[in-house]
Amino acid sequence: MTPGERALRRARAYLNRVAEPPAPALADLVGEVGPVRAARLVTAGQVPQQVLTETHARREEDRAEADLSAISALGGRLVVPEDAEWPAEAFACFATPMAQADERWRAPMALWARGAGRLDELGERMVAVVGARAATGYGEHVAAEFGYELAEDGFVVISGAAFGIDAAAHRGALAAEGRTVAVQACGLDQAYPAGHQGLLDRIAASGAVVSEYPPGVRPARHRFLVRNRLIAAFAAGTVVVEAGVRSGARRTASAAAALGRVVMAVPGPVTSALSVGCHLLVREEQAVLVTRVAEVVEVVGRIGVDIAPRLSSPPRRTDGLSPELLAVYEALPARAPRYPEQLASDSGVPLHRVRSALPLLELRGLVGCGVSGWHRVAPDARRGGA
Repeated sequence: MTPGERALRRARAYLNRVAEPPAPALADLVGEVGPVRAARLVTAGQVPQQVLTETHARREEDRAEADLSAISALGGRLVVPEDAEWPAEAFACFATPMAQADERWRAPMALWARGAGRLDELGERMVAVVGARAATGYGEHVAAEFGYELAEDGFVVISGAAFGIDAAAHRGALAAEGRTVAVQACGLDQAYPAGHQGLLDRIAASGAVVSEYPPGVRPARHRFLVRNRLIAAFAAGTVVVEAGVRSGARRTASAAAALGRVVMAVPGPVTSALSVGCHLLVREEQAVLVTRVAEVVEVVGRIGVDIAPRLSSPPRRTDGLSPELLAVYEALPARAPRYPEQLASDSGVPLHRVRSALPLLELRGLVGCGVSGWHRVAPDARRGGA
């Protein structure tokens, strides 16, 4: 690494800690003067008032070297926009006019990451699966199935590693030997929740665990809300499996919509409070309803290629009958025979047409003729008729 590259990385590490993300005024300053000069100006306090407001409390805390050493000790790295690994294509959504108009949707200053996967490669084909922490058994089952099948289809599953829907989606992807990404709302030197340390290690083995917060930063409610925009930005689409009326999952959906990403929602029981958020997203036309992974792939996949197959329905013995033949057949009671004259009266089909129809129905194995008249023929159980 050249001295210039080292200085740039150190400046990004300093700026990443000095202001609480997304820090729009600081981001604008970095865009104007570059990270190295911006770091010098912030340290000296020679910045516009908005930048000073964002950085004043921490500008004298230069812990860049310590943070870089800490992430290295974890086997991780700092990924900056100047790196080839930076997910530039995915994060291009932060530069759209809609995103720029809202200070909440700004790109991160840098990303702390650990794991075998490169962020630029992982972001090429990614779907977010998010939802409630206090998920129902139904929700966890759906999330795990979606995670598994998405991974089988070659997608990377991204979520927040929380209890409930997030964890189920990660585990589903891992069960399929696929890759998954967890975005944390704290420093990577601590697992949150603590009980998911093993899960996070498994995720990092083939995918990545990512955070925009430097080592040592503890999780806080507002950081989860800020973190959610990164999940939305990384993914081509976000699937909300379960969500209450007020939930972090709905915040992720809002971020996805603002960043031009597709939002999808899984329906649930109308009696479940954890499905209300999903139903509202669909009702308010903020999300596409999906019930299976093929529908998710159709939404986020390649146009004209990733098309969900139509749901098949079991065939009926009467499929393919003309309206007239069907009318004659349905005029026959299930267990009583009828003569053609009776069938003509019951079906409304002229008698001569009834007499022509009955032999055709007999050839189809649907009716038979006995001494008491025409009758229905029971389906052959061996053929699975109905």
